Amino acid sequence: MDVETKTSEGLVPRLGFWKTTRFNLSLHRPLVMGIVNITPDSFSSLSSTELPSDALLKAECLLREGADILDIGGESTRPGAVPLSHEQEWLRIEPVLRELVNWRIPISVDTYHCENMHKALDMGADIINDIWALRQENSLNVVAGYSCGICLMHMHGSPETMQIKPMADETIEPVLDFFRQQIHLIEIKGVARNRIVIDPGIGFGKTVTQNFDILQKQKLLLDLGLPVMVGWSRKSSLGKITGLDVDKRLIPSIAAAVLAVERGARILRVHDVAQTVSAMAVWHAAPMEL
Repeated sequence: MDVETKTSEGLVPRLGFWKTTRFNLSLHRPLVMGIVNITPDSFSSLSSTELPSDALLKAECLLREGADILDIGGESTRPGAVPLSHEQEWLRIEPVLRELVNWRIPISVDTYHCENMHKALDMGADIINDIWALRQENSLNVVAGYSCGICLMHMHGSPETMQIKPMADETIEPVLDFFRQQIHLIEIKGVARNRIVIDPGIGFGKTVTQNFDILQKQKLLLDLGLPVMVGWSRKSSLGKITGLDVDKRLIPSIAAAVLAVERGARILRVHDVAQTVSAMAVWHAAPMEL
């Protein structure tokens, strides 16, 4: 059943579930998406491994810790990262994905390559998580032909340039305008709204101040009537304000996750699943009314 959420412009519907390939994911409580990166160069060693066997062990650990979704990635998108070809990315993710789709848990594939979206969805992946929000050639056409869940992320620039030339001045309105345009294009293709989740892209072409401005004003994203996913885990903005190295940012990450959920986020993309699940159990016992 759909529920209503109070936002800056009054009451708007919030979808009660996220439609994916094999699962209708209930959003009555925040969902925790665990990160599994099959990469040698992700910004955090906590999620990164080069070997498929190690990635599967990591995935199994995240499931035991309570992950609701697993997000599989083969290309680092940290600031300054060099792009991979779709062939290189597929060599990394294919053996892991082939095994994980048999685990009966929602599997998200973090890719912007339309060729790999097609292959992953043919294999049975449930969600396409695209940092380019389906702006790359043919990506929208690919996902429109399936019933998968879709996560659209806002990114200013590209991973190679986004922190060299971040957004200027105001942040939240350009992000809202971007999502309005992308959602309109996607709906023209016949994609149902209950398949779509939006991610404001913390750290993707924003300054530290702009990232926290998005967190402060995050409820405005609810005006779009779609579930919000956020990825604050271990981000450099948390390091800037705390002075902590990337592998010591657990407590700031949990604090940011709780604040994001209090401002309406329904999916948390994280490295530290067990700790985030515990924090959400406390939040769920006495949630703040939106």
